[in-house]
Amino acid sequence: MSITHYDSYTDARAHLKDLLDAAERGRVATVRRDAGRTAVVDVERLRAVLAALIASRAQVVAEAGGWSVFIPGLPVSADGATFEEAVVEMIDALREYAEDWQERLLDAPNHRNNWGLVQLISLSTDDQLREWLVGPAR
Repeated sequence: MSITHYDSYTDARAHLKDLLDAAERGRVATVRRDAGRTAVVDVERLRAVLAALIASRAQVVAEAGGWSVFIPGLPVSADGATFEEAVVEMIDALREYAEDWQERLLDAPNHRNNWGLVQLISLSTDDQLREWLVGPAR
């Protein structure tokens, strides 16, 4: 098995092209720094896996002449006059949550396990998030 691994940051920096090439091809690519080991992965591959593993659980409800979208257990919701407007607002709300998570929530006990969700949000386009939330456009 061909694993691309470097035992130091200096060694990885000297072979950065090889490290990135391995990641882009889908090979295991890692770097050790002190006691930690970090994986380098292709964004699209990681995003696709996260989208497949993390169910959105989004609920869309028609109410009071408009639409509401929320994800149970997540402090994110959105409203809109139309279904599409509510989904667009939800995408904005998810992006705000991901930003807040990066800045201050990542160590909060009730948010720290949302790492995968934050990665998915941050690595996705608006169209990809829309599909993750409500399925493919018809």
